[in-house]
Amino acid sequence: MVKYKDNELDATFGALSDPTRRAILARLAEGEARVTELAAPFGMSLPAVSKHLRVLEKARLIQRKKEGRVHRFVVNPAPMQAAMSWVEHYQRFWEQQLEALGRYLETTSNKEGKK
Repeated sequence: MVKYKDNELDATFGALSDPTRRAILARLAEGEARVTELAAPFGMSLPAVSKHLRVLEKARLIQRKKEGRVHRFVVNPAPMQAAMSWVEHYQRFWEQQLEALGRYLETTSNKEGKK
């Protein structure tokens, strides 16, 4: 079984659990942005957006670049890659389980059909 750092995965999935944070990540996937640019589509205060940004930073999903008083943010793909690896591992596991169930159901329905 693949080993994962539970705290990092918890932080990643916790950060991704909020639709606003997912939308911020989607925007940052297009390129770096300032806080005001990230806040514009949400109709919420800059402090509220800043809280979301801190959660994303704590999960290491984004990185902050300071240029004087201007704060720009960029995506850090490493935690998402670890989360995707975890999801893919369990995807393979469940696909195998469902294939086995399908084979079992097929053989049992064939046996019942012959009776």
